[in-house]
Amino acid sequence: MKPIPRLLAVFALLLASTAYAQSGIPIYGYTVVQTYPHDTKAYTEGLFFLDGYLYESTGTEGDSFIHKLDLATGKVLQQAELPPPDYGEGIVAWKNRLIELTWQSHRGYIYDLKSFKRIGQFDYPGEGWALTRDSKHIYMSDGTPTIRVLDPETLKQVGKIDVTVEGRPLANLNELEWVKGKLYANVWLTHNIVEIDPTNGKVVGVINLTGLGPDRSQLSDPDNDVLNGIAYDAKTDRLFVTGKRWPQLYEIKLVPPKP
Repeated sequence: MKPIPRLLAVFALLLASTAYAQSGIPIYGYTVVQTYPHDTKAYTEGLFFLDGYLYESTGTEGDSFIHKLDLATGKVLQQAELPPPDYGEGIVAWKNRLIELTWQSHRGYIYDLKSFKRIGQFDYPGEGWALTRDSKHIYMSDGTPTIRVLDPETLKQVGKIDVTVEGRPLANLNELEWVKGKLYANVWLTHNIVEIDPTNGKVVGVINLTGLGPDRSQLSDPDNDVLNGIAYDAKTDRLFVTGKRWPQLYEIKLVPPKP
């Protein structure tokens, strides 16, 4: 996503915080379980955990990559570059394929998951922001309040989820992750991850990650190097989050709201 003015970022954060506070939706805190190194050149757009490895896609034109990473060290084990003019966005794995979106090119790319060799592409209208999956479908965000539901074999849209907070549409849904039957989504320009009921699109929980991440003085572009990136290891019930060009990735544990 393109850079934005600081005042717009502040306004978006205040607006979102007010809406959740007035809604009565449970707001969760967090504790940090462990930290891991993260490449400060990685403008994180997509993130997932699979078979012991972390997979990450990065954005910005001319600096868009897909990486397979060693979680403990952050070392890049495998890489595929997305040449200009494409701008890389979200990624997801389905069977033996790795699927990647682009921001405004109206097309995505398909790679062999093992070799990272590009084996196909597909088209879609509008912007591409993020991808995740359950056992039957792939879910795609595009910056609007609507999450698209895709057939994982054809990558054609077969449904949609209109996301709302107390009946009001919630835009700027960014990185996605499927966690225990719910969709988790970063809300761009905020410190919040929302928990979405996929059956009706209602936001049923908010994870407030205020205070997580580096000090603004440590970031090269603090207005845009924001929280983005959610990965879940279902086998060990571990939740990971990071941000664009952040120096660390965090394993966190959610703290329920006080009664």
